[in-house]
Amino acid sequence: MNFNPFTVTVRGRLVTFSRPAVMGILNITPDSFYDGSRHSTPEAILSHAHWLLDEGADIIDIGAASSRPGAQLLPPDIEAEKLANAVTLLRSTLPDAILSVDTCYSLPARRAIEAGADIINDISGGQFDDKMFSTVADLQVPYILMHNRALPSEMQQHTGYTDVIDDLTKYFSSHLDTLYRLGVKDVWLDPGFGFAKTVEENHELLHRLDELTSLFPQPLLAALSRKSMIYKPLGISPDEALPGTIALDTVALLKGSRILRVHDPKPALQTIELLNQSDS
Repeated sequence: MNFNPFTVTVRGRLVTFSRPAVMGILNITPDSFYDGSRHSTPEAILSHAHWLLDEGADIIDIGAASSRPGAQLLPPDIEAEKLANAVTLLRSTLPDAILSVDTCYSLPARRAIEAGADIINDISGGQFDDKMFSTVADLQVPYILMHNRALPSEMQQHTGYTDVIDDLTKYFSSHLDTLYRLGVKDVWLDPGFGFAKTVEENHELLHRLDELTSLFPQPLLAALSRKSMIYKPLGISPDEALPGTIALDTVALLKGSRILRVHDPKPALQTIELLNQSDS
């Protein structure tokens, strides 16, 4: 596996990833699509955060609103309170952990960063809140730019791309230009598996990821964990989708992905280690 190390600035310190990074998912919402990622009490939040780190996660990604198809997003003020409280709780006990917040609104993003979070992970690519990009620039924090053509009201699907890679290329190029003009420095790219794409488009995107990684030097994040592109073709539930997740994460790594966002850090880390061994 050919891997280009990358760096990110976190609270004034430069962090270098010499292997693909593992981002562990911590949902503080009761309605996540996967039962195993629902943690809504302080005790459960802390316990799962410690478990993610013990299992090998390099980053903890905290989400207060479900983004599953058909979900209603939380009002920004309610989401802001939930995220800020969770970040404050985690930062008090995990002072060195790298914390990302999964939000598409500028108010929760700002409140979470002020509470001690490090990275903003925006599933809307700045499209649901016209203040998001300027907020990221003002806060001077790393930003994860995701491709998404869904509507914010009900996360409805928008499908029928003439060429999915062509659409992503234009989307990323335009949004990166805006972000860099505003002064944002650290940007990661997320192709948005499962968002406004059919199962077939998701699989086409996965197998053509190397086209994106050859065009864009920014680190590419693959968020495939237990998603419908795995369990629907197999006729199984998300609970049974870990083997499929490992298989598709392997493809993503071989196609140039440098961050894996997962529910299960240890299998992801083992996959990375074995791919590295195959090159040695």
